[in-house]
Amino acid sequence: MTTPYALAERAAAELREASGFDRYDLAIVLGSGWREGAVALGEPVSDVATTDLSGFLAPTVAGHSGRILSLDFEGVRVALVSGRVHLYEGHRVDQVVHPVRTLIAAGARRVVLTNACGGIDPDVAPGSVVVIRDHLNLTATSPLEGEAPPEPYGSRFVDLTDLYSARLRRAALAVAPELTEGVYAGLRGPHYETPAEIAMLKTMGATLVGMSTVLEAIAARHLGAEVLGLGLVTNFAAGVTPAHLNHLEVLETGLASAAALGSLLTRLVSAL
Repeated sequence: MTTPYALAERAAAELREASGFDRYDLAIVLGSGWREGAVALGEPVSDVATTDLSGFLAPTVAGHSGRILSLDFEGVRVALVSGRVHLYEGHRVDQVVHPVRTLIAAGARRVVLTNACGGIDPDVAPGSVVVIRDHLNLTATSPLEGEAPPEPYGSRFVDLTDLYSARLRRAALAVAPELTEGVYAGLRGPHYETPAEIAMLKTMGATLVGMSTVLEAIAARHLGAEVLGLGLVTNFAAGVTPAHLNHLEVLETGLASAAALGSLLTRLVSAL
């Protein structure tokens, strides 16, 4: 039986051959709305369909295209993963984290996880980007469940004290001092939360809420990568304002924020 780690190694080899990049320095997973901003990093050298690589699944969510774009930005070899898959699409957790494991197997030791999320803090308006300082994994699962990782991979009992790299967070805040930090609560979805659930999350210390990122972050940390999380607040969470929620609002906010996200990404890649 092929392990998830062996499958990621196979996909990494296929990606290297298809892209012409022998290794990567940085992987950026593009959440809803972030793909439009990423064009500021320049024209990709390579554009590979994720479904051409072993173990990848086609995304089913609007705004996720299923591509890995490779480019060289000021000497930094970057992989842009456009096409996240989620638990709520009916996938297993190992399938959800497979893209991150693949890019780390292809050499990326720094991983930037971006997302579109709901804002719990009324002082952080939609359109703002928040650096994730920590998270609450409320998905009721883990990428390290099941059989123990084989040799030479580390123990399943991973210390997450420094999950979101303090070094990368400092670098991000140095080049983009307008950003704030927050705690991201990751839930399974796909439904949005109730006002009572948001009140609970606020009591628990969360300032952001979404349906991705936490499992990828754990998988990346297990493999020894440095992780930076960035949340684009696309709407206030349920009950923060009287407004109702919908996915179209998420996409519209991403489009409206494209120029600002592009500027942020170019500053970050240079600094990380």
